[in-house]
Amino acid sequence: MQLLLAIPLVARLGIVFLVAACAASLANATIYQFAWHLRLRSPWQRRHDDVARRTWPDYLPILGWLRLRRESKVHGTAHWVRPLLVELLFALGMAWLYWWETVALGLIAEQLAVVPGGVNTTVLVGPAHLQFLAHAILAWFMLIATFIDADDQIIPDIVTVPGTLIGLIFVTFFPLALLPQITMPAIAPQVGVHLIDRAGNATQFYLEPVHLAASSDWPAALVAAPNLESLAIGLACYWLWCFAFVRRRWITRRGMGRAVRYFLARIARDWWSTPLREVTAIGTLAVLGVWWWGGPAWVGLLTGLVGLVGSGGIVWLVRIFAGAALGKEAMGFGDVLLMMMVGTFIGWQAGVIVFFLAPFAALVYGLIQLIARRENVLPYGPFLCAATLFVIARWDMVWLKVEPLFQLPWLVPAVLLICMVLIGAILTVWRVLKDLIWPLPEAE
Repeated sequence: MQLLLAIPLVARLGIVFLVAACAASLANATIYQFAWHLRLRSPWQRRHDDVARRTWPDYLPILGWLRLRRESKVHGTAHWVRPLLVELLFALGMAWLYWWETVALGLIAEQLAVVPGGVNTTVLVGPAHLQFLAHAILAWFMLIATFIDADDQIIPDIVTVPGTLIGLIFVTFFPLALLPQITMPAIAPQVGVHLIDRAGNATQFYLEPVHLAASSDWPAALVAAPNLESLAIGLACYWLWCFAFVRRRWITRRGMGRAVRYFLARIARDWWSTPLREVTAIGTLAVLGVWWWGGPAWVGLLTGLVGLVGSGGIVWLVRIFAGAALGKEAMGFGDVLLMMMVGTFIGWQAGVIVFFLAPFAALVYGLIQLIARRENVLPYGPFLCAATLFVIARWDMVWLKVEPLFQLPWLVPAVLLICMVLIGAILTVWRVLKDLIWPLPEAE
């Protein structure tokens, strides 16, 4: 880490910018490759039959798109504008995020103010870089999901499945990459950095990840082997994620008994198919291994698994309630899998906050779109991603305001239950008003 800090900040920011621009260039290729209708626009894809052979400057991030303007007759007049802006803005955003998280320590700056005598920030540099790397990886996957969803109202599994697995692996090996908090525990935490003041004296404060039990200490019920309770929680979370990929059609026209048999038979057949069978088996063995190993790795993995279920499960329930209220599918299952991926990186507490923030922007945009363009199809993934980025960037402020709420175990489930009921009621009213005032044709 000292070697890294020896590099001037301007040079580090330049390196982050260049790496992020290259990553965004690959993201553009992925967006076009896995769109509902294949678009051969990126130089990193197979070349379109009607365009000339490309040369090495065409592959340069950002600048290459200025050269690819020559392909406008094939792809459209302004085809190069969006991918150029995506690469430029993503690179600028990652450079800013690097400065914000590792130099300004923006995720914990206000929390550090509670430590008497100030803090020697040297010990915080390593965890801050891990957090930035985790958030940069998550932002890359969300970038792809955002534009595919905006273009085609789908979020492919090829985006969320690798992102979820990478998130689980990352927080297992580097649990301090989870969102941070400053605590004063009674005993030394399983995962944490002991803070020292500017005079070099040890304080009572620790930098801890926001684990699944925050804002309380890690309970004995969640420790690793030989505690079977924590293993059951971890495996249940992982198996629920695997269950999300099986077909779950419920057909009752031939009676409840046959409906149950067909339902279970279809699940068993899908679960035993490749590659879900291998993903389930390998993942189960990995969870068992980390549970047996214990220590910080188990704290990170279990937090990621519960974050997966906690974040994605909320959207899953909303999907069920909204579908019942509207009489049709109101939200794609890709949004559920997207939030499962997000939850592995940021935990269930931040996932709950994202769930409450995303609808505000979506509602405003949806009303504008309904009035101005008379369209009632709204991709929700971009708003989930935008809310996630806001929560990450403003985590210090957000956690200081909401941490007391998580000290009341009954409050969060009660609020969520009330919100589910309200969502159902609001969407029912929305459907009636829309049919009366704006009888729009349904999207194909």
